[in-house]
Amino acid sequence: KPDNMEELTEVITAACCHPTQCNTFLWSNSRGSVKLADMRCKALCDDHAKVFEEEDDPSRRSFFSEIISSIADIKFSSDGRYILSRDYMCLKLWDVNMESRPLRTIYVHEQLRGKLCDLYENDSIFDKFQCAFSGDNNRIMTGSYNNFFHVYDRNGRQDKCIEATKKPNKKPTRPMPKLRGKGSPTKEESDMDLDKKVLHCSWHPSMPLVAVGVLNTVYVFSDDGQAGAGP
Repeated sequence: KPDNMEELTEVITAACCHPTQCNTFLWSNSRGSVKLADMRCKALCDDHAKVFEEEDDPSRRSFFSEIISSIADIKFSSDGRYILSRDYMCLKLWDVNMESRPLRTIYVHEQLRGKLCDLYENDSIFDKFQCAFSGDNNRIMTGSYNNFFHVYDRNGRQDKCIEATKKPNKKPTRPMPKLRGKGSPTKEESDMDLDKKVLHCSWHPSMPLVAVGVLNTVYVFSDDGQAGAGP
């Protein structure tokens, strides 16, 4: 922490312990980096053993780049082989053994890139969405707006979008989202309700159950599409 807070350049935004190695943990920062520390080196972890970060594309850089690249959540897979990170726009899957670039980048909110100014004015750009691995590490999950959450195939083949309600409106499985090109937004993108959002999510470590939080309600979903809710 600097003596003068105006000199503060980054803050820690999330942390996660390794599932099997008590000496290893992750932390992320507001500059879009995920760092791995090994306490066998020293107890004071003011340095890192590995850093997972990807350089911004200069052609896509804007006034809001630093805000939307801030990491909101990080998770280890249950076997410790993969790392999942979530910023405002993207979900990234990393291999612990490869720091140079993510295995996969999923553009969850790419359709909102043209609305960043509006999102900044109403503070929605500061929303923090969590992420989660399935128990078998083959699927990953994160929340979005309109009370929807997304379940993705780790290999990049599917995106299943489910509404967090007692009677969920499950959309057909669709291809993975990609970088948005030119053209008009779809009706779904134009009608996105920013007050309805799934910020919190968790996947049961051994059963096919997921829990998501919407305002003051927690919804629990099973693989058969059934949902339950409680305050």
